[in-house]
Amino acid sequence: MDDLFDSSLNLEDIHYKEGYDEGHSHGLVEGKEEARQVGLKVGFEIGEELGFYRGCVDIWTSAVRLDPTCFSPRAKTIIGQMDELIQKYPLMDPENLQVQEIMDTLRLKFKIVCSCLHVKLEYSGYPKSSTEANDIQY
Repeated sequence: MDDLFDSSLNLEDIHYKEGYDEGHSHGLVEGKEEARQVGLKVGFEIGEELGFYRGCVDIWTSAVRLDPTCFSPRAKTIIGQMDELIQKYPLMDPENLQVQEIMDTLRLKFKIVCSCLHVKLEYSGYPKSSTEANDIQY
């Protein structure tokens, strides 16, 4: 008789544990998928920003090759430093601890070059919607 009541008294604990185990395993599967999606999105954004800086450095470097006196020595030095930072960015090692430090330094150097060249450039990312794309002015 005691066994009959014991099983009904433990029913809540049993269901709680089953629910927890089921939720935990479901969370692991969903968490991995969500992490993958976030990783792809962030990786794309970082690659896009690096590409923007690479394009700017390539244009500036080409301008210097055509006319070595077009930029100040300070600007040319910083452009060279930006090129080195882009080249040493660990694209295939996102867990590298230098990733954030390199991006921060690259952003800072970009602002310095823009200031030296008296241009107002800023990376604002790719337009997310068609209305934002229509707002771009040339």
